Amino acid sequence: MALEAVEATLPVVWLLGKTGAGKSSLVQNLTGLSTAEVGNGFEPCTRTAAFFDFPAATPVMRFLDTRGLGEAGYDPTTDLAECESHSHAILAVARLDDPVQGALSAALRTVVRRAPDIRVIVVHTGADLLPDEQERARARAATQNLLQTATGRSLPAVELSQTPSAKGGGSDGVAELITLLGQTMPEVALLLARADLRDAERAAFAKNKPDVLWYASAAGSSDIAPVVGAVAVPAVQAAMLRMLGNRYGVEWTRTRMAEFAAALGLGTALRFGASYVTRQVAKLIPVVGQTAGAAAAGTISFAATYALGRAAAYYLHRTQIQQAVTPADLRAVFQDALKGARNAPR
Repeated sequence: MALEAVEATLPVVWLLGKTGAGKSSLVQNLTGLSTAEVGNGFEPCTRTAAFFDFPAATPVMRFLDTRGLGEAGYDPTTDLAECESHSHAILAVARLDDPVQGALSAALRTVVRRAPDIRVIVVHTGADLLPDEQERARARAATQNLLQTATGRSLPAVELSQTPSAKGGGSDGVAELITLLGQTMPEVALLLARADLRDAERAAFAKNKPDVLWYASAAGSSDIAPVVGAVAVPAVQAAMLRMLGNRYGVEWTRTRMAEFAAALGLGTALRFGASYVTRQVAKLIPVVGQTAGAAAAGTISFAATYALGRAAAYYLHRTQIQQAVTPADLRAVFQDALKGARNAPR
């Protein structure tokens, strides 16, 4: 009953637009989730509507998506009546290269007439599909005027690209949209701002990932020979940390290094240390140790070095933007990277 009570009070953001308008991409941009995570996350609530709770395990908000307006054989009347009573804000999604928005205009007119206090934000998507600025401005103005006439009021609006990195929208539009949502749903803005930060952190790491993989490979290779790895691997890892510090513009002071080690967890370090000693001993055992032990050592050193680099990149990014680093988050980043690297083919 407690869970049902929480779900009943979740802020609901209703995605309203034609098929292909970019509603799923919008959820991806706001949450930082992958295409698959968003696609698999929607659950049907009526025959033609679905909801997506975010985050999945402990929801703070809900996205509501109805079937694409204007589809042949689809009458949105029932969905509009059902969804308007459960929604706190509408994101009216319209592609800039699609001037035919009569179905969206009619739907908004119907909803606002019955629920005049509902918040409506226009999201102009596909900014990267119209590279000419004047053409894009004309398309935006035409759609904006149509929807404002339908609702009888001025509507806040943002412009987004189909891909966040493309010119003419993207992350700036996402941040602006989060701010607009926060004017009536502050908890949603706080949650999505965190998701936006996570997305920015992933993008920052993506630029440095090839170098982290290079250091991880170097550590794995040096750890195959008996004893040599005991000296070489820590040196490789230290060089990697210095490289990342320079990339993020954050100096590894004694205080920061101690904070990073403490947040990562003494237990993690001890488990890795014990495993390291075992590997070195195994490599000295004749025949079997020289093959199986060496192979295991190389694989584990590769994975551990990559995970260390991934965790360090997360820590340095958060430090760079003056955001606190929680031990739980840092350890989760380390463990996820460790698991992924161990399972990766080499």
